[in-house]
Amino acid sequence: MAISERIWIKNPLAILAEQAERGLVIENGIITELVGHAQKPSLPCTTTIDASQWVVLPGLVNGHHHFYQTLTRALPRALNKPLFNWLTSLYPVWAGLEGDMVYHATQLALAELLLSGCTTAADHHYLFPQNITDAMDIQAQAAREIGVRMTMTRGSMSLGQKDGGLPPQSTVQTETDIMADSERVIQRYHDASPGSMLQVALAPCSPFSVTPELMQASAKLAQQHKVMLHTHLAETIDEENFCLQRFGLRTVDYLDSVGWLGNNTWLAHGIHFNQDEIARLGAAGTGICHCPTSNMMLASGMAPVRDLETAGSPVGIGVDGSASNDGSNMIQEVRQALYLQRLKYDAEVSHLDALRWATAGSAKMLGRDDIGSLEVGKQADIACFKLDAMRFSGSHDALAALLLCGAHQADAVMVKGQWRVLDGAILDMDIAALIERHHNCAKRLANKLES
Repeated sequence: MAISERIWIKNPLAILAEQAERGLVIENGIITELVGHAQKPSLPCTTTIDASQWVVLPGLVNGHHHFYQTLTRALPRALNKPLFNWLTSLYPVWAGLEGDMVYHATQLALAELLLSGCTTAADHHYLFPQNITDAMDIQAQAAREIGVRMTMTRGSMSLGQKDGGLPPQSTVQTETDIMADSERVIQRYHDASPGSMLQVALAPCSPFSVTPELMQASAKLAQQHKVMLHTHLAETIDEENFCLQRFGLRTVDYLDSVGWLGNNTWLAHGIHFNQDEIARLGAAGTGICHCPTSNMMLASGMAPVRDLETAGSPVGIGVDGSASNDGSNMIQEVRQALYLQRLKYDAEVSHLDALRWATAGSAKMLGRDDIGSLEVGKQADIACFKLDAMRFSGSHDALAALLLCGAHQADAVMVKGQWRVLDGAILDMDIAALIERHHNCAKRLANKLES
């Protein structure tokens, strides 16, 4: 009988886990043992890895992104605008998306996330021009090839400009088509088993781009198939005013009216809630994904993270789309979350709070209990960072230094017990070639509008 490989990640410089000073043991993609001070693994290990130069974290979990937006970073027509004006300037560009653009954008975003220590990513894809109705299939293929866990949300827009919404008609679908494809995508791709590499959620884009009827139908379908729900909510005051004018309801009242106020829902942004709404969201267990860089870039506001977490809402972190963040770097996003929340609350918001939001918080927000922490029985998703760059010289607390001194790239990343990054490079990937293909797609997309 073949002996199962047992890997001991030994003597880390620091580790985000209790009673694991001497590291952890991995077997068959699962963490099977934490090795405490002055201890050794209980059974012999086939492989021992010296982790003495590594700060070891659970793989970071990105709770909200739009991978396709990596194609429109720093686009002049969208600079220096608040959300609604920013969207209306970019919708005509995004309407030109093609299948190969979605594929290369997904690969590049996942590669960028992986290099920043991210092992699980949720993407919100809601644009389906007529020539790329198979965008979910394209994304699933790209994610398999990169080897990152993904929550793939089947987004949607049905409320075009002629019906009072923001998106142009060429970017919206009929509700019949949306619901039919949503069910197809769930049945084909959703894997609810422990250690799943690909899960599906339903994600109508926002109150200003879908109808209440689509929200209600999505909630019923999600309940039927036991999948999560996701949308943007309370990102700006303009959105609040839109809901009041169109529905006569504030955003949380609207969410409740369409059957979305529950623990199978997570919301992107969640900035403009009052105390009563925070209490209702917390009591329902509705998750909130804090997207600090995007919120600063679009001047949207600041999520009340501590209040939401205290009320009972799972709180995670997301980089958001790479046209409102212009980067897909998860470890840098954690640093942004730390500092932005200190402005809202106080200096006692710690690096451990921010790391919790980006790991266990994001995992719980996505409805997963098999990832997000370094514990026995959890998936072996691990991000390892060196502190050997100039920016870390003179630092003392290694976990704090990771954020305070500005880490931006992992040295090694493991997903499901398999190394995907070593020595700061993704295994089996030609990054230069990927960048060239992606950049060519970006130029072609921008040029389509000009022509």
